[in-house]
Amino acid sequence: MTDAPEGQTLEKPPKPRGRARVGKQGGRKISVFRHQSVLSVAREATYWVARLWFRGVFYNSSLRGRRPQSLRLIPEENWPGSSDRGAGLVDGRFRFLNHSLPAANAFSSALEAGPGWQAELHGFDWLRDMRAVGTEAARVQARTCVSEWIDGNAKWRLLSWRPDILSSRLCNWLTHAEFISAGADENFAATFLENTARQVKHLRRAARFMPNGLERMLSAKALIYASLCLPGGIKYVPRLLKSIAKMCDRQILQDGGHIERSPKAQLIALRHLIDIRSVLLASNVEVPEALQRAIDRAAPMLRFYRHGDGGLALFNGSNEGEAWLIDVVLTKAESRGKPLTSAPHTGFERFTANRALIIADCGIPSSVGKGAHAGTLSFEMSVGKQRIVVNCGAYSGRDETWRLAQRATAAHSTMTVDDRNSTGINADGSIGDRPTNVTSERLEADGNTWLDLSHDGYFMPLGLVQRRRIYVNSSGTDVRGEDTLEGSGEHKFAIRFHLHPSVKASLVKDGASVLLRLPDKSGWRMRCSDGIASLQESIYLGDGHESRRSEQIVIAGATQNGAARVKWALTRLSDK
Repeated sequence: MTDAPEGQTLEKPPKPRGRARVGKQGGRKISVFRHQSVLSVAREATYWVARLWFRGVFYNSSLRGRRPQSLRLIPEENWPGSSDRGAGLVDGRFRFLNHSLPAANAFSSALEAGPGWQAELHGFDWLRDMRAVGTEAARVQARTCVSEWIDGNAKWRLLSWRPDILSSRLCNWLTHAEFISAGADENFAATFLENTARQVKHLRRAARFMPNGLERMLSAKALIYASLCLPGGIKYVPRLLKSIAKMCDRQILQDGGHIERSPKAQLIALRHLIDIRSVLLASNVEVPEALQRAIDRAAPMLRFYRHGDGGLALFNGSNEGEAWLIDVVLTKAESRGKPLTSAPHTGFERFTANRALIIADCGIPSSVGKGAHAGTLSFEMSVGKQRIVVNCGAYSGRDETWRLAQRATAAHSTMTVDDRNSTGINADGSIGDRPTNVTSERLEADGNTWLDLSHDGYFMPLGLVQRRRIYVNSSGTDVRGEDTLEGSGEHKFAIRFHLHPSVKASLVKDGASVLLRLPDKSGWRMRCSDGIASLQESIYLGDGHESRRSEQIVIAGATQNGAARVKWALTRLSDK
């Protein structure tokens, strides 16, 4: 490899010449988010009051009704399970969120594995893994688990009957009903159908309290499943179809992004929409146009979030995911739309040059759900199938301290000021104060791309506005950036570039350069000016469970009279 010419200075990205395509994303109206927040708080408060009724002495008797004699329809399982995971479950090892418990203790009321672990258990998504094993022992174990759940949860319980968990369980029980019940005695079949009907009756009451986002989409899916599968449920279908159409228009934005602004949520939402379409087609019910349009918009946006290795970018609670599963989802979507270059409604930009790919977060963190990260203006970069600059990823284990740390601004490839988050994250996981104005302007000319970004997340607490400029040349070998702060006061800042664990980094003696070596032995050089570069330890949670050691480039400095400007560049080194 050859180094850059001696004495070469770090210049600003060149200005575009000739004709350029310009796109602008103004700051979203904060009133929309305030409305969503107020509505969410109102639903939560109402649900809290409703829980007093649910736990009452007479509520259980209100769920009684005519027991279904059979199912009218068994929905198709669209997603393959893992026989390896299923084999562990059949052997009695229940492993979720990187924590295992024996089957004998799994459904115990004294379970101390944490609410996230219990949500995985009581949601029964793992039935598809047991089914993938394909043995009679797997069938018997699945039936035993369902029976144990019914015995221990016949009455309403706060967690196991929580609307989102209940919705997941209903969908899985109905989908795998034949697998569970084949060969069972009449008593099991009767108990299974009766308990399913009781849960459906409760969900019809509780679904109205579901917050906007994936949980509400899941409850709509469960109710349409129940209405099409259980006798007498067809009368609910017309109203549910109208509700699903409205939900699609509200949750899938015009550019195809899901309202939670998360690649992981995008994948889950598209799976839910495909499942709803599938069960409607199996029932010879006309698919609402809004549902089909939502699928057609959402599939290209899922492609938008993918790196060259097939995995997802790590924004807002996302991990890489399984590339093969993403392929299956896109195939099932039957939408060939190509990924957009700009997603202004969702708040992301994507640009490719040769083999280089950059995805940047330039939107206001979503108040929907509890997965938003404080990563405004962060970006990820990959070359071919090799990730270079990344965010740290989302933690999905039982330690809430780790979860909050991974959502912090410092866990993202962007600027941190005075060790503060650009978006407030409350102890309960909800979003606090966040930027009210995030802007982006994109220009393209002769294959080169410029991106000008800004956010005011530091304005209220510190009186500062952060700006970031990124330039990528047409060959994808020269990526330049400029981070600035404008405002008042004296503040310390750190610009972080988290590196993928496969990237080997070494600090050059001049203190302003870092050499990077990728798995394919190609080399890149990070240079900076007006800041001090260092290499520090970091972690990477690509799968959400196992942390991997990695490194981060940190450019540190301080404002003078409320202003600072740091220029940096990532340049590919030519081979000898």
